[in-house]
Amino acid sequence: MSRARQPPLVTGISPNEGAPWTKVTIRGENLGTGPNDLIGLSICGHNCLLTAEWMSASKIVCRVGPAKDDKGEIIVTTRSGGQGTSTVSFKLLKPERIGILDQSAVWLDELNYYDMRTDRNKGISPLSLRPANPLGIEIDKGNVPLKDLENMFPSMSGDFTSENFSATWYLIENHSSTSFEQLRAAVVNLKKQASKKNEGSLAYVKGGLSTFFEAQDALAAIHQKLESDGTEKVEGSMTQRLENVLNRASETADTLFQEVLGRKDKADSTRNALNVLQRFKFLFNLPLNIERNIQKGDYDVVINDYEKAKSLFGNTEVPVFKKVYSEVETRIEALRKLLLDKLLETPSTLHDQKRYIRYLSDLHAPGDPAWQCIVAQHKWILQLMQNCKEDLIKEQKGTHTLGGVSLELDRSSALNRISLSAPVKRGGSFQTPKDDSWHYKSPQQVRFVEKLSDVVISQLPNFWKLWISYVNGSLFSETGEKSGQVEKLKKNARQRQNDFKGMIEEVTRRLVQLVRGALLPSSLTEQQLRQYGGWDTKTPLSGAWLTQVIHTVRLSHEALSALEIPNDLLQVIQDLLQDLRVHCLLTTLQHTEEDVKRLAEKEDWVVDNEGITSLPAQFEQCMVQMLQSLKEPMECKPGEINVQIFTRHSSSADYMERNQFYVCLSFCSQIFNLDVVQDKEQRLLIILSNCQYLERHTFLSLAEHLEKNGFTTAEKIIRVSIEALRQLDEYLFETYIEKKSDPIVGSLEPGIYAGYFDWKDCLPPTGVRSYLKEALVSIISVHAEVFTVSKELVSRVLSKIIEAIAEEMSRLMQCVSSFSKNGALQARLEICALRDAIELYLTSESLASFKQALEALPQLQSGADKKLLEELLNKFKSSMKLQLNCFKPASFQPVKR
Repeated sequence: MSRARQPPLVTGISPNEGAPWTKVTIRGENLGTGPNDLIGLSICGHNCLLTAEWMSASKIVCRVGPAKDDKGEIIVTTRSGGQGTSTVSFKLLKPERIGILDQSAVWLDELNYYDMRTDRNKGISPLSLRPANPLGIEIDKGNVPLKDLENMFPSMSGDFTSENFSATWYLIENHSSTSFEQLRAAVVNLKKQASKKNEGSLAYVKGGLSTFFEAQDALAAIHQKLESDGTEKVEGSMTQRLENVLNRASETADTLFQEVLGRKDKADSTRNALNVLQRFKFLFNLPLNIERNIQKGDYDVVINDYEKAKSLFGNTEVPVFKKVYSEVETRIEALRKLLLDKLLETPSTLHDQKRYIRYLSDLHAPGDPAWQCIVAQHKWILQLMQNCKEDLIKEQKGTHTLGGVSLELDRSSALNRISLSAPVKRGGSFQTPKDDSWHYKSPQQVRFVEKLSDVVISQLPNFWKLWISYVNGSLFSETGEKSGQVEKLKKNARQRQNDFKGMIEEVTRRLVQLVRGALLPSSLTEQQLRQYGGWDTKTPLSGAWLTQVIHTVRLSHEALSALEIPNDLLQVIQDLLQDLRVHCLLTTLQHTEEDVKRLAEKEDWVVDNEGITSLPAQFEQCMVQMLQSLKEPMECKPGEINVQIFTRHSSSADYMERNQFYVCLSFCSQIFNLDVVQDKEQRLLIILSNCQYLERHTFLSLAEHLEKNGFTTAEKIIRVSIEALRQLDEYLFETYIEKKSDPIVGSLEPGIYAGYFDWKDCLPPTGVRSYLKEALVSIISVHAEVFTVSKELVSRVLSKIIEAIAEEMSRLMQCVSSFSKNGALQARLEICALRDAIELYLTSESLASFKQALEALPQLQSGADKKLLEELLNKFKSSMKLQLNCFKPASFQPVKR
């Protein structure tokens, strides 16, 4: 039994580093007794026994495999010595990437090599393993858009693998912010790569020098052996036998590898096809990508891909490319139709409209999509306006319930937003209620105008902005670039200006005609009424609601003017406003007339401390409310005509004068009703007191209100009104005086001659006779009646009655043919007693009458007669002192009844 050998010991390796499949020489001790004794060899953990060649007990040659560890020991295992150890280590270097056509001095693992190449997750191109960064410096992507680079370098590319590679493009795209020093370093790197490539085969030989030496040694040994035998050309010689052996080996190899080589050729063909697919995968995948991006709504991506494909393959003659590109065109045509359908859909936002138009422009859609959109929007606006009318007319006729919220104006509507942002003060008694039920309480015509105005204000601005974008070309290009197509579209837009102007005119005209049909049907023809009318106009709108309509239309006009729409296109709205203002003015005045006419029905005959009823205050309130309601239509906005000088209708001053006249009629109607009441004379006094208050206070207050509200004819209105009031007052006063003075005057003559009294034959006077005292009591009764109503009327009434009494006394005295001495004294006593008792209310007319009466009497001759007259007068005044106190100035107010 042989003695056991020592374990193998590796003491050296050459070279001590290298890439996988590098040939190395291992030296050491006890490395085996022969090839069969060597049963194991590992370097860096990889089994290298398959490539090991045992040379001697101190030398082994092998190739390093693709080990996992970067550095490790060399372990030799033999049958005789077992597993050995190592005092040295081997460093495994990462292999350089080698292209398909590059030379290599070592065997490459093709399986791993192609797996690595086809790994898509690592992003390595299958065409080559060229470095992603050829300059060898840090890439600094700039902000220059790809579209701008394509315009700057037409038909060029920034891909350094492309045939149309542009170095300037590559530098701008990847190194726009790189410093000059880094660019200089990049130049050095490029020079190194070029010099390395130029070494070519020399570098390849240097890398596999040991292999060449081995091949050279083998060839030299064969050549030496052949020369020693000298049998190169002898049949059956070793050379011949070697040739036969090699031929058989070749045939056997062909037989063995025919299938493998066939698969290799097929693999090469497949690989070439994959290379083509990979190189042109953009085109082959484009139809599917277009479908996916359309479903996601990424139209920008679709358009960019289509433009790229069109520039690359639009004129291709390759059948495969033409077929795929035709499929792309089919998908793009479907996209054009889809975008056009979306563009013409209503309702849609201005942003979406611009977006779809720009897409269609980029896709070179036939026709003019922008104009098609404008036409569709125009029809949509007109349809919305017509729907407003039809919906509210149906509701007015009862086909819609009040609970239908579809007609409720949204608080966030365009009209309300404008109202809130630019509030207009509203005068008069009209105030918009704040409760939610206001829309159901308001008339249908008012709700219609508000809803119609809201449609116009919400739709027409976007319609106008779409046109402006269409004209200036911003609709087709976000960047404002002046391409031939954009200039052509702008030229088409300028040619359509008259058509668009007609559209705006039609919208404004439709707005005006619909409003006229609802509020001013008389201003339309029969044919227009059939189209725009149909409203229930049995109950006309009040001035307050018409004021609200004017406010709404004004807001609409202001909103449209803010868009800088030419004034000639909005003139029809100005004309509508003018007619509405005049109509509101006339309607308000007519309704005020009716209210004034009905004031008599509201009279309660309750007199206050000033001697008037509530009628003057009601009249003033009615007039003030009318002026407040007229504030909105009377207000003259820029561009509007003053309705006071609008001569096509009756002037407002005429109506105001008529209102004052109807006040008189109201009081007259009270008089006509006095026959059915018992205290008609007292009511006459109340009416006179009211007239006096109207003239002295109410009309003056109304004059101030008229001037404050801009009525230029306020002075004329008040003057004419006062004249009418005075005529009524005079008539009423004469009527009352006639009723009160006639009984008193009529009782004088019978009282004087009662008991067959004769001025020629009578007894000496003993005092004032009863008839005169009765007349004074009647006058006192009138005084009390007037004073109870209004103390300001006492002097006026009593003065007039006393004038009648004085005139009658003068007539009676002048009718007496002669007086006796006692008769003359009696007559003078009674005339002086009457005159002195009512001295406070004497007028020039009554004084003249008393003077004429005294002049008709004989003069007193003796002092005794004068003394007797004075005594009798004092006796009269003393006996009737209490009664005569009422004819003295009063210091207290009348008592309210």
